[in-house]
Amino acid sequence: MAERKPFLLRMDPEVFAALQRWADDDLRSLNGQIEFLLRCALEDAKRSKKPKK
Repeated sequence: MAERKPFLLRMDPEVFAALQRWADDDLRSLNGQIEFLLRCALEDAKRSKKPKK
């Protein structure tokens, strides 16, 4: 598995609660949900490198 880089993220409590509910609905951890959303945003903005097949 690829190396993970830990970092501190501060956010509004309402945003945190909404993300936690969304993660629970999708059966993901909050960290996993944030990473999923960031990956989607990167792909939508065409700023993500596609893995070579």
